[in-house]
Amino acid sequence: MAQADIGLIGLAVMGQNLVLNMNDHGYRVAVFNRTTSKVDEFLAGPAAGTQVIGTRSIDELVAALARPRKVMLMVRAGSAVDDFIAQLLTHLEPGDCIIDGGNSHYPDSIRRTRELAERGIRFVGTGVSGGEEGARHGPSIMPGGNAEAWPQVREILQAIAAKVDGVPCCQWVGPDGAGHYVKMVHNGIEYGDMQLISEAYSLMRDGLGLTIDEIQRVFAAWNQGVLDSYLIEITADVLKVKDVDGAPLVDKILDSAGQKGTGKWTAINALELGVPLTLIGEAVSARFLSAMKEERVRASRVLPAGASAFSGDTGAAVDAIHDALYAAKICSYAQGYMLMREAARHYGWPLDYGEIALLWRGGCIIRSRFLKDIKAAFERDPGLENLLQDPFFRDEIARSLPGWRHAAGRSIELGIPAPAITSALAFYDGYRAERLPANLLQAQRDYFGAHTYERVDRPRGERFHTDWSGGGEAVTASSTDSV
Repeated sequence: MAQADIGLIGLAVMGQNLVLNMNDHGYRVAVFNRTTSKVDEFLAGPAAGTQVIGTRSIDELVAALARPRKVMLMVRAGSAVDDFIAQLLTHLEPGDCIIDGGNSHYPDSIRRTRELAERGIRFVGTGVSGGEEGARHGPSIMPGGNAEAWPQVREILQAIAAKVDGVPCCQWVGPDGAGHYVKMVHNGIEYGDMQLISEAYSLMRDGLGLTIDEIQRVFAAWNQGVLDSYLIEITADVLKVKDVDGAPLVDKILDSAGQKGTGKWTAINALELGVPLTLIGEAVSARFLSAMKEERVRASRVLPAGASAFSGDTGAAVDAIHDALYAAKICSYAQGYMLMREAARHYGWPLDYGEIALLWRGGCIIRSRFLKDIKAAFERDPGLENLLQDPFFRDEIARSLPGWRHAAGRSIELGIPAPAITSALAFYDGYRAERLPANLLQAQRDYFGAHTYERVDRPRGERFHTDWSGGGEAVTASSTDSV
């Protein structure tokens, strides 16, 4: 029997679809699943008539692979990945490669790259985005880890990846945990995009009183312009679906959102690195708040809204919501790129920000027309400090700003929560501010904790402390500001 080009462990839907994708591109794949009956079901069902090889143990899987061996794990992130790596290590040899294609936390990929390199095994931690459809027909793939593995896995990964203008949405991201890190940020941006779209829907539904059919037509129209994206497209599709009684199905869905944790990881990492990832943080918190369904119902019966009914030009209000969604989306990506830039500095990763935008143009959940503009921004200035400073995005924000402010203000007036739209606007106003009220904050910190402060009329780094409750005498301080 001919040996397989690659092995894959984990035959849930994503794993199965990746195997079928590889098979379509001419690669022979050996598969294994902890519950071996799934192997038989897969071979008798979706993989019937293919050249997929079924195996029923780890040693049988490894024996079916051509050297140097390549094994891809599509299992639940966490201990399951380490368990399978431990089993594989008893059969693999130096020069072989393990690919983790799950949603692993990037510190685990940093650790696994190092530990496996000590055993001579090349590790690739790769983000795979696009859901079931992407896995079957072409996902966005974000590989990182041991660079020596890239020549081994490049051909297969780029063959099965989505293509935009003939270019695969798969390029080497960087060392150790860089691939899974970029996937984590992708998912954080995804959280933000979904929350922004939901807020736009809520402003039209609860604020303007539009019907679901009217809102559906709005999203379908928006998908023909600057907001053209996969998430806007599927939103228009969702709003078309009717329940068995003819009513919109979306109205029957419980308003309690779930999450798998990658957005939370992004927000936590931003706090650790000191990056103001406000919009994504609000998107994560909005899901937490939505899950408090029963408590919110009780609160709705006792807490006043103080909201006024909408009056005015509905068409103009819809246009303002469009501009708010677009401008806030720009800020979300700007924040995501701020986080990646700081992570690159912190971890020593040579991230190519324009290439990352290209990875996301096809296959993935956040794919959109918008990403080509990000690529162009970094082509104009590879050292771009922030997307908001790029001439294109600066002009787009300026054009959208009046509508953005109007929609944010209207959400407050009507008592409709729009935390992502409004926090993005607060971030924008803070980022463009030459002076912020942090001077008062520093005075307060010095008052209660003697944490010291710097002065605008003295060189940076020179610190002062004042006896605020005494005579107000200021002294030069040598201590560092640490709290």
